[in-house]
Amino acid sequence: MLERKHVSHVVLVTYLFLELLIQNVKGLNICMSGSATSCEECLLIHPDCAWCAQEEFGSSRTVTSRCDYRESLMKRGCEKHFIQSPSSSMAVLKNMPLSSKGSGPTQYDVIQIMPQKIALNLRPGDQTSFGVQVRQVEDYPVDLYYLMDLSLSMKDDLDTIRNLGTKLAEEMKKLTSNFRLGFGSFVDKNISPFSYTAAKYRNNPCNGYKLFPNCVPSFGFRHLLSLTDKVDRFNEEVQKQMVSRNRDAPEGGFDAILQAAVCKDKIGWRKEAFHLLVFTTDDVPHLALDGRLGGVVQPHDGQCHLNEKNEYSGSTKMDYPSLALLGEKLAENNIHLIFAVTKRLYVIYKNFTALIPGTTVEILDQDSKNIIQLIINAYNSIRSKVELTVWDHPEDINLSFTATCQDGRPRPGLRKCGDLKIGDTVSFNVSVDARGCPAEDTRHKFTIKPVGFKDTLEVTVNYKCTCGCTTETENNSTKCSSIGTYQCGICSCDPGYLGAQCECQEGEDSMYQTMCREAEGKQICSGRGECSCNQCLCYESEFGKIYGTFCECDDFSCARHKGILCSGHGECHCGECKCHAGYIGDSCICSTETDTCLSNDGQICSGRGHCVCGECQCSEPGAFGDTCEKCPTCPDACGTKRDCIECRLFNSGRHADNQTCHRLCTDDIITVDTLNTDDQNAVLCLYKTENDCVMKFTYSEHVSGQSVLAALKEPECGTPPDALTVLLAVVGSILLVGIVLLAIWKLIITVHDRREFARFQSARSRARYEMASNPLYKQPTSSHAVETVFNMQNKSYNGTVH
Repeated sequence: MLERKHVSHVVLVTYLFLELLIQNVKGLNICMSGSATSCEECLLIHPDCAWCAQEEFGSSRTVTSRCDYRESLMKRGCEKHFIQSPSSSMAVLKNMPLSSKGSGPTQYDVIQIMPQKIALNLRPGDQTSFGVQVRQVEDYPVDLYYLMDLSLSMKDDLDTIRNLGTKLAEEMKKLTSNFRLGFGSFVDKNISPFSYTAAKYRNNPCNGYKLFPNCVPSFGFRHLLSLTDKVDRFNEEVQKQMVSRNRDAPEGGFDAILQAAVCKDKIGWRKEAFHLLVFTTDDVPHLALDGRLGGVVQPHDGQCHLNEKNEYSGSTKMDYPSLALLGEKLAENNIHLIFAVTKRLYVIYKNFTALIPGTTVEILDQDSKNIIQLIINAYNSIRSKVELTVWDHPEDINLSFTATCQDGRPRPGLRKCGDLKIGDTVSFNVSVDARGCPAEDTRHKFTIKPVGFKDTLEVTVNYKCTCGCTTETENNSTKCSSIGTYQCGICSCDPGYLGAQCECQEGEDSMYQTMCREAEGKQICSGRGECSCNQCLCYESEFGKIYGTFCECDDFSCARHKGILCSGHGECHCGECKCHAGYIGDSCICSTETDTCLSNDGQICSGRGHCVCGECQCSEPGAFGDTCEKCPTCPDACGTKRDCIECRLFNSGRHADNQTCHRLCTDDIITVDTLNTDDQNAVLCLYKTENDCVMKFTYSEHVSGQSVLAALKEPECGTPPDALTVLLAVVGSILLVGIVLLAIWKLIITVHDRREFARFQSARSRARYEMASNPLYKQPTSSHAVETVFNMQNKSYNGTVH
């Protein structure tokens, strides 16, 4: 009897060993290699893993065999209704249609994003997705707050904008029928070293300044006019203002921006309006920590501090706000900030826009005379793009975006669209997956919101981390030798007992340690565990978790980057990094986001390279730059720069639209009378204009990295021939040809005549010779006889035929 039992055990061990060997040959089964001891652990291994809660299933040797792929479980005999494998799902809770117009009776119910509420049920690692549509409606109400630097250098600007309200309202009425305007000003903190604080400057900081001897005391921020549709009030307030004088060059403009953003009630921002904050200055701003120079060490609290006089009361108490705090408060209050600064400050404020979402920068003339057109251009630029942001993003959730803009082409990794017209609708696909399970009954919420919109999409997240079979639990079950709890097809043994049915006690030597070896010759439990009751119990490790049927796996032996496991963007599963959404690579170091590789024209790496790990690798010979945008020797370089030459110099061509030209053509263009073609680093380009003229320019890259274009002031055009000159030339040519022909004819006739005359002379000479030797001829004896004979001879000669 004992021998039969021994033989049956040997057969069982051999069968299980062969089964494991076959599985290893086919490839690692991530579900079975996870060594899950419960249904919940199985769900966490991989979203494709399922648990079989069937009582009689597989081998009683190990519980890990119950965790497998759904198809494998069914093939191995698990009935479908016993399989526990919840999946992620999405339900739309509120989905009102998009509006088409912003003003009128429905202006308080305008909807620019769809849907408005959804609920997600997420199983860890199982990705689900949903679509979002966004539309910028026509005739949307606009609130514009004009925030002006009133330091002494802005005096000429103040004179220029005294009638700005009326003119600006007239222009904005072309864009919206519901427009309101407000006004505020700033200088700087009225403390040293930022302002003049000596007694003689207290009431007049310009005291002793010869160019402008009178001005008002310095102030941080002063709210002068709440948003109103009575634009004449704006003009009245501007007329009252006088400039002040501060001591150092930077201004306290960021204090003013924050107060204008957070003091919603006093400024008068409407919830149902498009918010524009125009910030005009001719100098750099003070930033956070600058206040310590004046003894102000308290960080800004981000709150409104306007007193009863509508002046910023915290100017001398709190430090300047940081860029991060500004960006947060502007986004929180749906405010688009427009930096209107002089040309020398453009690059500085352009860098700020990269750190403050929803911000643009425009170049302001020295006396602000272009301010109206600047505001219109900035408004059109802002309304021509849509960008999604995520608020209250849960740490255990991954989000990835795919934008579908007006061309209908999906762009993975992109969450914004540009070059839109008012009324255009763009779509985004949002993929969501949870990295783990939070505490039980935890519900997370996050919000998706277009930058500068009041409209939001609220997303509620529930987690599917439990199995339905956990509700059917048997304590002290006979299936577990009455010393364990039966749940989801397995036994959870009481302390001191082991085994599939709690049949073993801890410390007992196993007779079949072969079942704890991965292969013959290998260590028991891979040397990282103990064999107990025919199964491996893995050791604990200070580095992480050791698991697997033979303790062959762990979650700390994967590739690292800068000492961080899987770069912090993935999870380690049995020596292999499983990257989170949006990352790839052996150590999950490479991001799949392509935003940083987009050039100004919307192409990945300007069409001259590939985006690898968020950086462009240029493949076109001669191409360089962050987005491979620079390439003087590329075949299309002249054609690309030609468009900028046409739109910048002659306001023609494909980019004639001001917005497109300003966005795509940022190179320096210099006009010259004569091109320098000797520069070996410059490429000579030319093209034929519509007037059949030739336009020439050179393209080179400066050592600073800036592209430089040198173009002729005017195209080269040939002068048309004079009609009289052409006529005279034709007549002269005909006469000349006639004269030449006559001369040739005369020459031929002359030669012919001379030839005939020579022939005649030759014949005459022969005739004389013959007369001299004629035997019939005799010398006459008398004159009469001679004459007679001569006459006779003549007659005879003339009558002779030869």
